[in-house]
Amino acid sequence: MRTTPSSKRTVIAAAALCGIVAAFQLTLALGAPLGHAAWGGANADLSTGLRVASGFTVLLWTFAAFVLLRRGRVIGGGVPARVAEVGVWVVVALLALGVLANAASSSPWERYGWAPVILVHLVLCVRVARETRSS
Repeated sequence: MRTTPSSKRTVIAAAALCGIVAAFQLTLALGAPLGHAAWGGANADLSTGLRVASGFTVLLWTFAAFVLLRRGRVIGGGVPARVAEVGVWVVVALLALGVLANAASSSPWERYGWAPVILVHLVLCVRVARETRSS
């Protein structure tokens, strides 16, 4: 794999956005009344099921950050290279779905807040997937 300084910055930015999403989901899992900005935005206080789902999402986006960092050769271990090679495209697919879901949401927080953030995250992850491929 090849990694340029520019793509390394892209990798770090994409991984940092995974961390931001994970941190937001952690606040939801711990009971912060921010539900209007997540899960369709129906209620400020999430149900127990949605809080558990937020907890799972924390794990998912934390793992995604490690996948991106491994794919971009910022870290050398923790995630097998083959998992990172395939996983980066799984992250891209999840983000594409996230853009669509947030853009279609009735919640203004999701539609005008998260949708653009996730779109930027998607673009960064596509760059990571393409710029760090095997040469």
